[in-house]
Amino acid sequence: MSQVVHTGAEGFLHRYEGLKDRLPGARLPWLAALRARAAESFRAQGFPTRRVEAWHYTDLRPVTQASFDEALTAVEDDLVLPAAHTANRVVFVDGRLRSDLSSWPTMATVASQIGRIEGRVALPDEPMAALNTMLFEDGMLLNIPAGTDAGVLEILSIASESVRPTAFHLRHIVRLHEGARLTVLEVNQGPDGTRYLHNPVWQVEVGEGATFTHARLQQEGALAFQLGSIYATVAAGGTYDNFTLNAGGRLVRNEIHATLTGTGAACHMNGAQLLGGGQHADTTTFLDHAAPGCASRQTYKTVLTGKSRGVFQGKILVRQAAQQTDGYQMNQALLLSPDAEMDSKPQLEIYADDVKCSHGATVGELDADQLFYLRARGIDEATARSMLVRAFLQEAVEGIADEALRGALEAAVEGWWERQA
Repeated sequence: MSQVVHTGAEGFLHRYEGLKDRLPGARLPWLAALRARAAESFRAQGFPTRRVEAWHYTDLRPVTQASFDEALTAVEDDLVLPAAHTANRVVFVDGRLRSDLSSWPTMATVASQIGRIEGRVALPDEPMAALNTMLFEDGMLLNIPAGTDAGVLEILSIASESVRPTAFHLRHIVRLHEGARLTVLEVNQGPDGTRYLHNPVWQVEVGEGATFTHARLQQEGALAFQLGSIYATVAAGGTYDNFTLNAGGRLVRNEIHATLTGTGAACHMNGAQLLGGGQHADTTTFLDHAAPGCASRQTYKTVLTGKSRGVFQGKILVRQAAQQTDGYQMNQALLLSPDAEMDSKPQLEIYADDVKCSHGATVGELDADQLFYLRARGIDEATARSMLVRAFLQEAVEGIADEALRGALEAAVEGWWERQA
């Protein structure tokens, strides 16, 4: 008798039914009820298709046609971790905390979240967030007290080698109280020969006058899928700085929802996508200006080689109450192959009349005049092209103030370009 293989939404719902009594917090009534609501939401929506406007440029059939198993709980004594970028690092392997490999920070309340998150887990409308709520097992709870500078924390998520496709769903909850500060470097990595799905969700609350810097380095394995979501709210005078470098994975989507809820709040969302072969990377942002006197900046750059495809969708909503809004959005793409493709869809939706908002997009090849200028000074073509590409990308990371974070991202950019040469 052959075993039935469940794929797509049915596969994850079948997995939930088999695991729901064994998932962390299964005996907590509020968490069991939350997971059940998430399962109903995911059952009603399923995986989004290209008929859904927000997913028009990204086809999830490679994900929905695959069958994923639960990652095995195993302690690998010979697990080799990448070098740490900060003094404090929390490590997750296949979506589960490894305390033995982690160094805990001292200036923040940090704990594995199961059992301590009652009232803090939201259930957003999006299907990937519902899938995460249904099946998440672990994640970080970062609760930074008022006026505390919690320094820099690295959160490393790695996938182990497996002969079976696996899936894991980390849930991170971050709350900064009034005047608090925190910098997080999120690193996601995995082996090239393993197929897996990483579906992380971040919930971020930035309090009045607080600052959260969130740098993300995505270096998933060559066969991996990552469908990550961030939901952030920023109170009066607070700042949320996000930088994402997509440099791995077969199919990746980086989705950010940020809402500026208080006067003088600010949000900066910047990043770079480095794509080669047949990679597909989608950055989709939704920035909601819900209060007056707020500022936002978005700058995303994409370099494409081979038959890769990049997507940028960015929407800025300015509500009627959000007078004196200052919003800027720019997307630039550099095509290094005739087979590469870039889709760009910037949007402004404005209901206030005292605003300063602009957006733009450029897609093109290396500048022939600049190449000629460098060649005329004795620089060979390969070196000249390399210099121009690196200059294009350098602008994307130079705005990161923390030297350790900037160095880690610059090294990732350098390593990617060397592999393309």
